[in-house]
Amino acid sequence: MLTANKLMPQGRGLAPVLLKRAATIELDWDVRQKSRFDATDSQGRQIGVFLPRGTAVRGGDVLVAEDGSLIRVIAAPQPVLRITHCTAHGTPFDLTRAAYHLGNRHVPIELKPDHLKIEPDHVLADMLRSMHLIVVAVEEAFEPEGGAYGSHEHSHGGSHSHDHAHDHSHGSSKGPKPLVLAPELLDAHDHGGHGHSH
Repeated sequence: MLTANKLMPQGRGLAPVLLKRAATIELDWDVRQKSRFDATDSQGRQIGVFLPRGTAVRGGDVLVAEDGSLIRVIAAPQPVLRITHCTAHGTPFDLTRAAYHLGNRHVPIELKPDHLKIEPDHVLADMLRSMHLIVVAVEEAFEPEGGAYGSHEHSHGGSHSHDHAHDHSHGSSKGPKPLVLAPELLDAHDHGGHGHSH
């Protein structure tokens, strides 16, 4: 078995020709969120992946094997729920409300400008439909948010301590005000009692 213990996020720094020639490995999110796993690449080689604890592998990342060969990671399509707002009865802001409620439940979410994606869960699907959102089961790649305290997708050129020149104080009248959502924005709204099945 070939060991890979180095990850190059999105293959940054590699020439396109090297990426094109690299072997590939297609993995779903269940595997990619682990830092240690075994898999078979497109050349039929058994790869043992050993990355630092807490490392998640994203589609487009490149693993470097012990022999120096490159393995490009492809996010495999998997069952997910695609969530969109109802154009007839809602607004795009409904997706913000949905992300808020899902985040409160610590559900992994992929955020897109016009939709959300989560792993299949019929209880959550029913909750989202009750909020007048459209929920459809599809097979697509799943790349959930890593979280504000997870590993960053990009570099800020050194440590990012938030020790900036501007004022982060919320007690001062000069600083930014904390976001407060009005209760009526958090409650499911009424469409006049009609059924809202999608």
